Amino acid sequence: MKPSHWHYWISMLLCTTLVPVLHSQRLSAKFDWVTLAVAYWVVLAVQSMFLAAILCVIGMPREQVWEPFLARYQENPFRIVPVVGYFVVLVWATTWLTALVVTVATVAVLELRERRKQRGLQQAVIAAFPAAAYFFVGFLMVLAYNCAIVSARFNLAADPALDSIDHWLMHGHSIWDFTHWAVRTLPLSFFEVMEFIYFGMFPQIGATIILLALCDGRSRALQFVGTILLAYCFALAMFYIWPAQGPYYLSPSGLPSSLRCYTVQTTLVARAEALRQHAPIHRISTDYFIEMPCMHIVQPLIVLWFLRRWKRMVTLLAAYDVVLVVAVLVLEMHYVIDILVGVVVAAVAIAITAPPRRESRNPDAAQAGAAE
Repeated sequence: MKPSHWHYWISMLLCTTLVPVLHSQRLSAKFDWVTLAVAYWVVLAVQSMFLAAILCVIGMPREQVWEPFLARYQENPFRIVPVVGYFVVLVWATTWLTALVVTVATVAVLELRERRKQRGLQQAVIAAFPAAAYFFVGFLMVLAYNCAIVSARFNLAADPALDSIDHWLMHGHSIWDFTHWAVRTLPLSFFEVMEFIYFGMFPQIGATIILLALCDGRSRALQFVGTILLAYCFALAMFYIWPAQGPYYLSPSGLPSSLRCYTVQTTLVARAEALRQHAPIHRISTDYFIEMPCMHIVQPLIVLWFLRRWKRMVTLLAAYDVVLVVAVLVLEMHYVIDILVGVVVAAVAIAITAPPRRESRNPDAAQAGAAE
C-alpha cells in the first residue's frame, strides 16, 4: 500500500467504526443533513466557483482566459443585458456581495460551458465531483469523531499547557492579552474585516478542487483532498492526546458580542459541556472543537503547495494567508503554538500524500487546458 493512498484506508476505517464509537459515547449517528448540505453544496460551492474564476483571471495568461471572454461580449454587447438584470435582481433579493459572488460564479459556469460545449462541461463536473464528495464525507467523519472525543475526554485539559507555551513564545504575553488590547485600541470594523478573512478561508479548498480537476484531472483533485483529510486525521489524534478548547476559554472573551466569532465561541463552550455531561444531542452538525493544530493554517498551506505552479495565484493567496494568521490570533480562535504545529502537520501530510515530483505536464499546457 503506497503512503500516498493511506488516506483512503484511514477514511474507510473511520467510516466503519463510526457508529460503534458514537454509540459508546451515547451519541446519535445522525447528521443535520439540511444544514450541512446547504452550507457545503450550495453556499461553499458557489463561493468556490467565484474564487476559482477570480484566481483564473489573476493567475492564468490573459490571452487564454480573459481576452476570449471579452471578445465574445464585444461581438455581441447585448449579452451583458441579462447578466446585469440577473445581478440587479440578486441585489434586490439578497445583498450586493452575495449578488456579486453568485453572478460571477454563474457567468464562469456559462463561460466554461461555452468553451467546452455540453459534453466538456459534463466531463468537468465528473472530474470535480468525486473529490468534492470525498471531502464532504471525510469532513463529516471529522465532525462526528471530534464530538466523540469531547464526550470521552476532558477537552480543556491541555489549555493551561498551551497557554504556558504561548507565554514563553510571546515573552510573557498571551493571545487574550493581544485581543483585549486590540479591542481597546481598534474600531469594530477591524474585527469585522478579520472575521470576514477568517471565515473566507474555506472557499480556497473548493476553488483548488475545481482548478485541479479542470487542469489535471480527477486523480490530482482526489490527491489534494486526501492530503487535507490525512492532516485532519493527525488533528483528531492530537486532539485526543492534547484536548484543548482555545484561548477564549481561559479568559472571558473580550470580543464585541455582535461578532459571529463571539457567538461561535460561547456556543462551542456550552456544547462541549453538554457533550461531557452526555446530554442528548440528536444530530451532529457543524460544531468543530479541535484546537491543535490550527487547520485554518494547515489547509491554506496545502492549497499553496498544490497550486504552486501558478505563481500569481500563490502570491495572492499567500498574502491573504498572512492576514489570516492575524485574524486567527486576534479573534482568539487559536494559540500561537497551534499555528506552528499546523505548519508541521501540513508538511508531513504533503510529504506522505503529495511529495515533490516532476510535473507530468508543462505549466503552460495545463493553463491552456483550463482555458480550452
